[in-house]
Amino acid sequence: MSENLTEFFYALTPERVLDAVELEGQRCTGRFIVLNSYENRVYQLELEDGSFVVAKFYRPGRWDDEAILDEHRFLLDLQEREILVTPPRLLKGGATLGEVEGIRYSVCDRVGGRAPEEMDDEQLRGFGRSLARIHAVGRLREADARIDLDPDILLADNLDTLLDHDLLPDSVASAYEDAVWELHERSTPLFDEVEFQRIHGDCHLGNLLRTPVGLVFLDFDDMAMGPVVQDLWLMIGSRDAWGERRRDLILEGYELMVPFERWTLALVEPLRAMRMVHYTAWLVRRWEDPAFKLGFPDFGTEAWWNRALRDLLEQLERLRELT
Repeated sequence: MSENLTEFFYALTPERVLDAVELEGQRCTGRFIVLNSYENRVYQLELEDGSFVVAKFYRPGRWDDEAILDEHRFLLDLQEREILVTPPRLLKGGATLGEVEGIRYSVCDRVGGRAPEEMDDEQLRGFGRSLARIHAVGRLREADARIDLDPDILLADNLDTLLDHDLLPDSVASAYEDAVWELHERSTPLFDEVEFQRIHGDCHLGNLLRTPVGLVFLDFDDMAMGPVVQDLWLMIGSRDAWGERRRDLILEGYELMVPFERWTLALVEPLRAMRMVHYTAWLVRRWEDPAFKLGFPDFGTEAWWNRALRDLLEQLERLRELT
């Protein structure tokens, strides 16, 4: 990945965004809103016919073309089966992926609605039914260019990233590294028998939209090959009785559509640990982006790393109790 390409991505302007969309034959009014996204650059644009689209410009170096097209294929597979998602529009020439000065982008229709702050019992059951339908479609084909959500990638590889960037303070480095390796050792056997398939990968309330026609699933940017329980545990939330009730309601709806292997709930705590390490490595990889330094001003301080180590050790202790 060239330095010039990265600098162009950091310096994307509304004018360049509008030009890219208009090259696809869609005339814009010039009105736009920058949408919240650290990983990509995402804009809502008004078209001259009064409709709105969302243009997503992909961060260079994260996904290659085939990985992005895996996401697009999943979304189009879901749309074909009338599952509520935001699939990419076809651009000129029939492709879903465009490029401007080396930066890839896609365009989808804007969907109006409200992000749910909470769900009642019936809404949790409905979420479970919808998620089961997504997973049924996810089984229909592979996504070979996407990562596998397993301990080797989310723990071992991410630890390599942290060590390569040399950002771990001496005061926590040894304990942090030891904790990750023990998490890896305890987690790996639990993944030996689990089936991997296409999943959303980052399924939580912030990636859902309540609309008059139903619940829309947003932002498949983190889609992966992984165990389906990954798409449940973020919605389950807490480990207390209320979390167990949410889990049971979601699974009540889910199992009306497809079977769920309850033994895979044992993967929730390993997946939680893997997400913690992956999040830290993500911050490290993106630290040269000016937006990250503004959004995470305390990252990299000794106090930040002390909190990260404490949280990781607490998670490790939970895993010791389970394995």
